[in-house]
Amino acid sequence: MKKSKILCVVTALLCVFYANAQRSELNGKLIANDEVEGLHIQNKTAAKYTISNEDGSFVIPAKAQDTLVISGVKYQTQDVIISKSMVDAEAVFVQLIENVSELNEVIVGKILTGSLESDIENSDAKPEINFYDLGIPGYKGKPLTQNERKLHDAESGGPIYTGLGVNVHKLLNRISGRTKKLKATVELDSRSACIQHLKNNFESYIFENDSLAENLRTEYFLFCQEDDEFLKLCQQNNDIALLEFLQAKLKVYQENRKSKTID
Repeated sequence: MKKSKILCVVTALLCVFYANAQRSELNGKLIANDEVEGLHIQNKTAAKYTISNEDGSFVIPAKAQDTLVISGVKYQTQDVIISKSMVDAEAVFVQLIENVSELNEVIVGKILTGSLESDIENSDAKPEINFYDLGIPGYKGKPLTQNERKLHDAESGGPIYTGLGVNVHKLLNRISGRTKKLKATVELDSRSACIQHLKNNFESYIFENDSLAENLRTEYFLFCQEDDEFLKLCQQNNDIALLEFLQAKLKVYQENRKSKTID
């Protein structure tokens, strides 16, 4: 019994080493009619990311079937699945699609009278379903993302060691590094979601008195995202503290750019 468990562990480790050996540096090129510097390229499969250079070039570890996510202020977010031919050629070219601003639709609805009782009666709105009123147990918490569900599955089954035996599923996921990789991916997703929230709510305010070019703003936000304290601040749901953090990081970012220019 012990020999079979050891064999399973060794096999899992060999699979991990083999998978890592298969991933190599991939040269990429972003193509567009506008500036392509400072765009965010994320290997979602390997939880790796980088930023494009002035000419749109970038280098990122990847292998076949990995998914690259390319995002930027001026362009639509794109998912690129790495093919074997790309790996063999050690190159990937991505044609970017510019974001086009569209006017919100004008929705014509019923005219409100100002009378609460009358407006409620004439409203088409439906009351929220209460699972518990219907006698059905329903989950009302925040739904898990796809990567959070994968992590939950990798860690399921209780403790690794109990008096009844060994949780082989959980043990193999930890030994193979899958659990660690999923945790890194979930953390990266959380950082990206928080950055998107900050962009949507504070970008115009942060750069109101700053002349930082738009193509460098993505690099600045990534600079903020990599700070060890960033995720802790996001989890506190304190927008004031996050805004102060962003303003402080902007000063550091500007100073770093000045020093690089002087060098």
